[in-house]
Amino acid sequence: MTGGGRSGRVVVLGITAQYPMAGVTWQAMHYLAGLRALGCDVFYVEDSGAPPYDPASGGVAIDPSPNVAYLATVMRRLDLAERWAYWDAQRDVWHGLDAPQVRALYGSADAIFNLCGATRLRPEHRQGARLCYVETDPIYEQMRVANGDADSIAFLAEHDLLFTYGELLGTPSCTVPVERFTWIPTRPPVALDEWAPRDPGTAYRTIATWENKGKNVEFRGETYQWTKHLNFLRMIDVPRQARTRVELAMDPLDAGVRADLETHGWTLVDPRPISADVDAYRGFVEGLPQGLATAIGEQGATVSEGERQRITIARAILRDAPILILDEPTSALDAETEALIIAALRELMDGRTTFVIAHRLSTIRHADQILVLRDGTIAERGTFDALVDRGGTFTRLYEAQFGKQVKRGAAV
Repeated sequence: MTGGGRSGRVVVLGITAQYPMAGVTWQAMHYLAGLRALGCDVFYVEDSGAPPYDPASGGVAIDPSPNVAYLATVMRRLDLAERWAYWDAQRDVWHGLDAPQVRALYGSADAIFNLCGATRLRPEHRQGARLCYVETDPIYEQMRVANGDADSIAFLAEHDLLFTYGELLGTPSCTVPVERFTWIPTRPPVALDEWAPRDPGTAYRTIATWENKGKNVEFRGETYQWTKHLNFLRMIDVPRQARTRVELAMDPLDAGVRADLETHGWTLVDPRPISADVDAYRGFVEGLPQGLATAIGEQGATVSEGERQRITIARAILRDAPILILDEPTSALDAETEALIIAALRELMDGRTTFVIAHRLSTIRHADQILVLRDGTIAERGTFDALVDRGGTFTRLYEAQFGKQVKRGAAV
């Protein structure tokens, strides 16, 4: 809310179309519905420039139309049919609100919520609105800042306010270092109107990715693990000892892990149909003993695309192939995981002939030669730096992903 008794205009930046999965969608829906319930004038925008994910193929969507249609359906559900925008950076096409309308929206906004930090802020975001980062995975950024990571420090410094789900950060009971920045504790909002009361369920349930890699942080000789599976393994005997039904909407790739979980009394449920539909997701959660009040896992509902990418890379390393063809090797990864994968790929590609197909330009930063395809033909050819300076299609892609103000070295 702003002064003078009027409602504040708030823009939520999210990843609903980029990752059209129910857990991700519900997170954005709760913020939009919750802010509107507080009297705010709410809009939703996706303009990160990142390529969309295709759940059917498990890779980058060549045609973003299904993702855009999914987002439009979600916005209509929230009565925000005229209050959303999605930027297809690869084609430089806006859906929903157009580019001038979005720029004017940023200029009139009182606050912009960068949900999950999925958007790297650009000049058009900085027109006077309070820029708020909502951190949904605490500890990771705090550790990187404590280690002096320049990219994390620069990203966080772009915001006016930093919110975190880590309620104990900065308190005596929490040993995670909090340096440079002030973090404001918050909790994920829940729009109760979207959840109908019902009889208690018969099983404890959680929806999550079984194992995550690439975001572990080393600090003062200790490794901080980001993955969830270690906690599940520590508690593996709980269903049998508690004599209660526990359902996991997960899909561990390892058959031995699946067998071990089932032996200890865990019931594994296929996460894909649950993740594909917001109502199916809600139904699964509402079947918990305390319904929505029961603690559940993070957003992911199946083995992540990043996990699949890492397995593929590991297979290539084991085969020691002289020629590599890498098709979108860092698609659907967050920036931090992508950086770790790129470092591994650089070692893998050393001494090998490698063809890389990529939309994320940071993936091909060190390529000897880059071919830019447009409408089925080679539009440009050259090194990374030469293409950035040329002012053509590659330059526009670069500015879409990194912003005009970012120096080339930041793309490494």
